[in-house]
Amino acid sequence: MNLLKRLNKHPVKSIKSPDGDIIDCIDISHQPAFDHPSLKNHTIQMRPNYHPNSISDGNIQASSKMNTSKHESSSTSSDDHKGIDQLWHVNGKCPKGTIPIRRTKKEDVLRATSVKRFGKKSFATVAHPSVNNDATPHYQYAIAYVRGEFYGTKATMNIWRPMVQKSSELSLSQVWILGGSFDSDLNTIGAGWQVYPELYGDYNSRFFIYWTGDAYQKTGCYDLMCSGFIQTNNEIVIGGSVLSISEYQGHQKAITLLIWKDGKKGNWWMQYEDEYLGYWPSTLFSHLTKSASLIEWGGEVVNVALNGQHTTTQMGSGQFPENGFRKASYFRQIQIVDESNALRDAKDFGKIITESNCYNIQTGTGMDTGTDVKLWGSYFYYGGPGQNLNCP
Repeated sequence: MNLLKRLNKHPVKSIKSPDGDIIDCIDISHQPAFDHPSLKNHTIQMRPNYHPNSISDGNIQASSKMNTSKHESSSTSSDDHKGIDQLWHVNGKCPKGTIPIRRTKKEDVLRATSVKRFGKKSFATVAHPSVNNDATPHYQYAIAYVRGEFYGTKATMNIWRPMVQKSSELSLSQVWILGGSFDSDLNTIGAGWQVYPELYGDYNSRFFIYWTGDAYQKTGCYDLMCSGFIQTNNEIVIGGSVLSISEYQGHQKAITLLIWKDGKKGNWWMQYEDEYLGYWPSTLFSHLTKSASLIEWGGEVVNVALNGQHTTTQMGSGQFPENGFRKASYFRQIQIVDESNALRDAKDFGKIITESNCYNIQTGTGMDTGTDVKLWGSYFYYGGPGQNLNCP
């Protein structure tokens, strides 16, 4: 199959993950990104030139120009377990000069609706504050958003393994960065975690990324399933299973993601915890070559809704937001990157809730009163069980 030959580059080393994935260590210069026509002669940017400043009480806490090998990560709740935590690490690591890529198998492609659409979302699958919810009936959202001129976002989210009823459904939690109109010119980049059996062949929670330059019509894909995103990190598999997840009424597993626009090169960089993962080159986009106009955070569920019944697929932990800490899903320390390259608390959230009796969201600022942890800044709880007495 030509698609498999194109996606699966010749590995320097291969590692079998306990979940059945094969992780291929590919020479960094031979990764799928460089199949993209605009990246044929691209020189890899191994590090961003600038990193966003942290702002506290109006004072800049760190220099924007990066001159150290590591950088300050976000403050951590005493109940959060953080760090790089992927299942394949149990059996090995990739050497320097390579990147780890989840091998695409024939059965992965056969599960897709078509070879042409493999690794891609359907058209118009992003929640829009101005679009009637009936326009995309199979997609359910519980999302907070802000409008304006933005150059990135940072947030910490806890990770769960929601129950997904049908293999054709999914449940995800992510950050969206958007530019352009919700028509044919929409630009988006995003990242988070999801359970998506049709794509990955199992019900594990997996770290993922996505991008499109034309409203999901022809460009973009999940993870590295098409050319575009340039990975620079040799420790993190995009599309890899998460080793540990949050426990109901117990310890919470959380990750911090930061996506921002490099002020010199214009590329959109991504940081996973305190590791640079890679970047989306600015040449992939039209509107995002300048800035983003909308940022969203939250959950999405695909609801197949057979026989007129709502799916039982859960969002987040499967608990409604009012159940609070150690029970509901959350995003905390939600920040935006402004025009001066400063990280500031996101404020004045709008909300997109398709069916509040199925999935909902509650925003807040400052200390979460149900916890004994550090300040959460801007935060929200979100999620729900799907079908229940009030969501038939």
